[in-house]
Amino acid sequence: MRFTRARVTNYKSIDDSGWVDTDDVTCLVGKNESGKTAFLHALKRLNPVDGVSGDFDLKDYPRKGYVRYKRTHKDNPAIAVRAELELSTVEVAKIEAAYGRGVLASPRVIACKDYANARSWEFEIDQKALIRNALADAKLPPEAQALVTGAEDWEEVVARLETLEIKPASVQVLLAEVAVRSRVDVRQRIIEDYLNKMMPRFVYFDDYSTMRGRISIEDLIQRRDGLAPMDDADRTFLSLLSLPGVELEDLEDQTNYEHLKAELESASIGISDEIFEFWNQNKQLRVEFDLSVANPNDPPPLDSGTILHVRIWNNRHRVSVPFGERSKGFVWFFSFLAYFSKLEEDHEDTNLILLLDEPGLNLHAMAQRDFLRFIDERLAPKHQVLYSTHSPFMINLRHLSRVRTVQDIDDLGTVISNDVYCNDAETVFPLQVALGSQMAQTLFLAPHCLMVNTPADLIYLQILGEAVAARGQMRLDPRWVVIPVGGADNLPTFASLLGENYVSVAVLMDVTPRNKERMEQLNQSMSQRRRDPVKWVEVTRVRDADIEDLFDPKLYLRLVNEAYCDELPADLTMKAITESNPRITQRLAAYFEREGIAGGRFDPYRPAAYLLQHHDDLHGEIDEATVERAASMFERINALLPSSAAPVNGKVNGKAPHVLTPAG
Repeated sequence: MRFTRARVTNYKSIDDSGWVDTDDVTCLVGKNESGKTAFLHALKRLNPVDGVSGDFDLKDYPRKGYVRYKRTHKDNPAIAVRAELELSTVEVAKIEAAYGRGVLASPRVIACKDYANARSWEFEIDQKALIRNALADAKLPPEAQALVTGAEDWEEVVARLETLEIKPASVQVLLAEVAVRSRVDVRQRIIEDYLNKMMPRFVYFDDYSTMRGRISIEDLIQRRDGLAPMDDADRTFLSLLSLPGVELEDLEDQTNYEHLKAELESASIGISDEIFEFWNQNKQLRVEFDLSVANPNDPPPLDSGTILHVRIWNNRHRVSVPFGERSKGFVWFFSFLAYFSKLEEDHEDTNLILLLDEPGLNLHAMAQRDFLRFIDERLAPKHQVLYSTHSPFMINLRHLSRVRTVQDIDDLGTVISNDVYCNDAETVFPLQVALGSQMAQTLFLAPHCLMVNTPADLIYLQILGEAVAARGQMRLDPRWVVIPVGGADNLPTFASLLGENYVSVAVLMDVTPRNKERMEQLNQSMSQRRRDPVKWVEVTRVRDADIEDLFDPKLYLRLVNEAYCDELPADLTMKAITESNPRITQRLAAYFEREGIAGGRFDPYRPAAYLLQHHDDLHGEIDEATVERAASMFERINALLPSSAAPVNGKVNGKAPHVLTPAG
């Protein structure tokens, strides 16, 4: 059976979740206390794999309707969970082999469980198909067959056959069988013989299922034998022990210590090997076991009997620490894999639905990405997975269709939606962060990075590149990824984010003494991580120049006048900006501040945006001198790249360069 959708009603914070579609992997995203855990808890109770945590309790009914419902509970128990399941062709064939072809109106059935903890099924029996199959098996003579064709139910079949004055033997046999068939509840037979047995089992795992670092063997034996309640952490540890076939009584008797330790280590090695296929945070770890006599000064139940110690050995530091004191992320991952490995072994032929509540909550962002890969490559090929999260790094942006948003809405309770766009900002915030992270990483994947001041620089590089290419000269090599960083003060931060993927890193800014000193410090601090230093490219042969200084000053002032036409009292001229600073944007900034124009702040992006919007009308205004200066700049920038496939007429290997978009 394939789990296709679910609906939870009247359970804790959930009045009605609505139907929630499920996939091979389904991700529930929502704020804390939005109802994600309640939804998974209700699903688990439908058919839990452990068989002991499947009962709904009256106290779980939503409080606002509790008193009213309590009066009707015994006579009309409310349904708490429904799951729609689709039978496979093999499963349908098994049912049809017993009751005839087409007996099920649809391969989709719905399993329900109510507050009386009774499971029921919703599906349609095709009565016409039952009758049609029975009549085909009866091999009636043509006149009798024609008489009963189209009968709606068994009563009508009998009534029509009784009109025959002479009843052939086959008719008499059929009439005798009808008396039996009409008393057989086909629906109930299908439920008992097939649906209940085919139904998948639900496995719930959360942070409380994590294995402990020290275990009292005697205490755990009592829990296992029902003398004290057993929790999920106990079950996880017993799962680990069962993999090599170790019994608790064997651990209690230490006469064969070496043999027992070898078996335990064998189990830990197998699981550790599988973990490190997906765990890339630290490959130097391994799990170790040891047995000791209890210390009477320890708190109960660790103060008596035999104690099993689980420790993590770190080969890099050559020390071991108790399991419970190790990275919570690694402890959780190891515990989950131990529990899951045993589960697969015990239920090899069982369809399991894995419900993971906030998996990997203590994992580093990169380890969460590894766990997503673990879900896709290890779990999903065999078992459907539903997991809840509010971490942006547990959202697979290649599969946004898997995401279901969970909201707790006033007067409605928890509502789960497939539409990620119709939700409040806080609910979709993890999605926004995930998308932002992906956009940032896209910039940091290419091997060659050119850092500039602002998005305005990026626009000018694109427009000047087109002007240069139109004259048959070399534009900016498309291998460069251009990143506006917001000024030289931000260079160290952006350079550190680039990591070691980049082969070439260059900065296109004015080379002031302060910026030159900052660059020297940056290269010195990064010398151990990066083979090639970050290189500085002057915009022009004149040291103090921005990319705006490539343009003829009259053309640039025209862009400024048009961009600020509603705020300037009159068109600016070169006489109005007579400051000694050679950089035209600095002279404009001083003028705007002095005259209080646009709040005293000149924004270099506005002229660039105007040029971009009116490019078709203004591209002919760019003079030859500007093009020559731009071509010289592009030549110096491109010279920093490794020599291969140099662009010709703006193309590399016959392909046009990518259009660059601002990052900030």
